[in-house]
Amino acid sequence: MLRPAPDRRRARDERGSAVVDFVLVLMILVPLFLGILQLALVLHVRNTLAAAASEGARYAATLDRGPGDGVAKTREQVDDAVAGRFARDVSARPASVDGAPGILVTVKATVPPLGLFGPAVPLEVTGSAVEETR
Repeated sequence: MLRPAPDRRRARDERGSAVVDFVLVLMILVPLFLGILQLALVLHVRNTLAAAASEGARYAATLDRGPGDGVAKTREQVDDAVAGRFARDVSARPASVDGAPGILVTVKATVPPLGLFGPAVPLEVTGSAVEETR
């Protein structure tokens, strides 16, 4: 009786192992990739909201403007940069900024999860500016 060559037997024993290896690697790489993507999204939205809040505070701190103008400017900036749904909870109030009278603009938002699972990330950023005087 003829036996198959050792190389053929080994090749037959390892048949289908590439598929298993591929699936095992994907089980690690896909969640890692989605986590990095979620982190990038959250950081982008946070930085955009912080810049918009600062711009709104500077706008509201000018001589002929008030806190309501700062809220409107902040909403406009957020709507132009990311999406209007992130600008739903914007508030401005007079506050002391390093001992001087100023304006404080606060934006609260929630960044949704990227995939089908995972929690949404709540964010709260604040921008401040010293009021102009005559």
